[in-house]
Amino acid sequence: MISRKSAIFAGIILILITALLSSYITLQVNEYIMISQGDIIQAEEYMEMKDFYRKFNQIKAVIQSDYLIEPELDTMLEGAIKGMVSSLDDPYSYYLTAEEYQDFLIDVQGTYAGVGLSVSVIDNMITVVTAFKGSPAATAGITSGDRIIAVNGKDMDGSMMEEAVSIMRGEPDTQVKVSILRKDEVKEITLTRAIIDIPDLEYRMLDDEVGYLWLYRFDKGSSQNFLDALNDLHFQGMKGLVLDLRSNPGGLLDECVAIADMLLPQGLVLYSEDKEGTRVEYTSNQEMIDIPLAVLINQYSASASEVLSGAIQDHETGLIIGETTFGKGLVQTIRGPFKEGDVIKLTSAQYFTPNGRDINKKGVTPDIKVKELKAATDFVIENPNEELPLELDAPLTRGLKEVKNLIGEGE
Repeated sequence: MISRKSAIFAGIILILITALLSSYITLQVNEYIMISQGDIIQAEEYMEMKDFYRKFNQIKAVIQSDYLIEPELDTMLEGAIKGMVSSLDDPYSYYLTAEEYQDFLIDVQGTYAGVGLSVSVIDNMITVVTAFKGSPAATAGITSGDRIIAVNGKDMDGSMMEEAVSIMRGEPDTQVKVSILRKDEVKEITLTRAIIDIPDLEYRMLDDEVGYLWLYRFDKGSSQNFLDALNDLHFQGMKGLVLDLRSNPGGLLDECVAIADMLLPQGLVLYSEDKEGTRVEYTSNQEMIDIPLAVLINQYSASASEVLSGAIQDHETGLIIGETTFGKGLVQTIRGPFKEGDVIKLTSAQYFTPNGRDINKKGVTPDIKVKELKAATDFVIENPNEELPLELDAPLTRGLKEVKNLIGEGE
């Protein structure tokens, strides 16, 4: 027979075990929601988490109770997540739904249905970087520097770039209305979506000695395409190269480093540092294509194109010609996909050129400054699907001249 004293003691043990189990279950629930498995958190951090969820649930309950129209819970949750990321005040960090992430992957691969625009955020406005040749946007006269202020009648600013891009995409032969701000004039343009096959580069011989390679962006496979183009230009008799990075918004860093490896001697291409000061170095090997080189840049050259032009400048393996670049010296990483296929793209590090230059918000300054002619811009707007005549392309004309001089010096 169990004594009363033993029963009381056993009861106390049972209460303690129950309390411990309750705490453990609560912790596991919160761990499932927020914490990576195996993490240990401080009590203070745990209380902050509880406060966060309490606030969130209070607001959700009020909306569900008092709002005129029954809200969609999934839409509310998506809005809350986007609000958290938006609070970082970083145009390069954003949340992507599963559908938006699939669009992102298609974009990187280079084929999609849409209007044929590459855009970026400048001064909190969605700004056209490139209208791809032959695309609905280019045919309608949209050009670099135009600001997209509305899509299908919905006003847009820089924080809504992903939404604007998503709306402009759609089934081929369907229409989308885009409002463009050019200088002080607003234009309403109706575009018919089409299959867009984005080239990552184009190339040709400018004369019997100098090759020209225009790299639109750094997509999957761009480094192999770059190498194939160089081999073909060499076969055609190339002795020097003009590499055009104007309006190149960037792309995949590993493709950029692979291209840099072809143009640089052994050494650093760039290095990055995160908030903990952890340094990651990207290097090139000893083999390189050793020919006279000029690189063209402008104010829309950003990210990976700044990595490449900055590395070439630091290693002094080519002349940088044009205008100061955009100044995006930040590295983004994608976390996820999560359970629903959604992801977060976050700024996780900052990169520096081989000589340690921080180009974020500063850009790469050219060795030789050459501005685009107004006549060139007018020609592109009026003749969107025609090649810009060489005599109107001041930076390219200067690049050709400099490479010819270098070829002459080497002979």
